[in-house]
Amino acid sequence: MPVSTHALDPASMETVYLHVRVLLGMVVGLSLTHLLRHFARIVERPRHRRLYWVHLLWAVFMFSYLLLFWWWEFRLSGVVRWSFNLYLFITLYALLLYLLCALVFPESLEEGRGYRDYFNDRRHWFFGLLALAFAVDFIDTWIKGPAYFHSFGGEYIFRNVAYITGCLIAIATRNRFYHGGFAVAALLYQGSWIGRQWEAI
Repeated sequence: MPVSTHALDPASMETVYLHVRVLLGMVVGLSLTHLLRHFARIVERPRHRRLYWVHLLWAVFMFSYLLLFWWWEFRLSGVVRWSFNLYLFITLYALLLYLLCALVFPESLEEGRGYRDYFNDRRHWFFGLLALAFAVDFIDTWIKGPAYFHSFGGEYIFRNVAYITGCLIAIATRNRFYHGGFAVAALLYQGSWIGRQWEAI
């Protein structure tokens, strides 16, 4: 029978995050496993499917996104009161990242198709959901506290808005130069961001 969170003592409330983190860990673990399994298939059978370097860069980008997500979700331990709505929001955010990983590497491709054709055909879904993920990230960061949100300065807002804008353009165009440039820029900036913010939990 459901128990109201108001009935829980403070000590019990402090353990709610650990309960939530277990589920987040499962989703992140499945996402990383999905990516690594397909990376391994590429190494085992490099000629089985025609590779596309832009697609591979986005796969690496998602790998780094997952690591960053899992690292920064530690800040949720500071949430004073949990509710089902907050729990649902965090869970859906994690599932959104899993869905992005599933879109990057499908379980199967039609015979004769390579990753270039697949990626171009599914770019609306991938970049649409990636833009949504960066929008959701604003809320996720704010949940961890206004002070935490503002600790990143204006660069954090610029970063997410730039990614969202880039994704919307990627949805609208098939231009290979844009997609190549966007993938390289996104991954390089992600590496820079991680390098400068990695300890900021």
